Amino acid sequence: MDLTSLMKTMLSSDSIAQMSKKTGTSTDEVKSVLLSALPAMLSGVQGQANNQETVAGFAGALDSHAKDDTSDISAFLSHVDIKDGEKIVGHLLGGDKAATTKAAATKAGLSNAATGKILGAAAPLLMSLLGQQFTQAAQAQPQSQNVQPLGSQQAAPSGIGLLAGLLGGGQQPSAAQQSAPQASGLGGLLGSLLGGGQQPQQQASQQPQQSAGANPLGSMVGSMFGNVDVNSLLAGFLGGK
Repeated sequence: MDLTSLMKTMLSSDSIAQMSKKTGTSTDEVKSVLLSALPAMLSGVQGQANNQETVAGFAGALDSHAKDDTSDISAFLSHVDIKDGEKIVGHLLGGDKAATTKAAATKAGLSNAATGKILGAAAPLLMSLLGQQFTQAAQAQPQSQNVQPLGSQQAAPSGIGLLAGLLGGGQQPSAAQQSAPQASGLGGLLGSLLGGGQQPQQQASQQPQQSAGANPLGSMVGSMFGNVDVNSLLAGFLGGK
């Protein structure tokens, strides 16, 4: 998985132009807001993926957004629901949403409301691209790693939905899905990370941060972000300093 290629898609000239059109702001204002606020949003992604209280729900959200058609970015953004996007921003930023929005608004010379619309347009695209990258990475696992997780005698369903189910969030796989003949994607990855027939250990409620072995999604997010200097990466795409 590659954060650089994800940002290249998200911050393309077509993306910026459509966000500008969608929110009634200039392309320079969109760039300024994203340059200021995206680092905090990406940090929020890491926080959601590495906290046992939020990882399952976050996995389910990624699973849902991964199904979005982003082959035409302009078309995707033209139909994006900004109100729903603002809710995503709230989940990613938590209690820092107001301060992050205000700081980005001040830097761009916009109102908080206009800035919130820009972030609300960008957030669904971010979630869709992340979900698609995680799914593709899981499906690219060697066939030898596509083992049946948790000692199941039936093939595991692929996709992030299985992760959400195993970690206690989202919908549990249906009987029809459980009997499906493939064990590829995240199902196989989970089987490898969780040691096949071994049940994952219960996490203590006072320790919300999960270890990589107990939290495949956290491990995948860590792999994507690595030691990337997000601010420099964004400045390269958006022309900031």
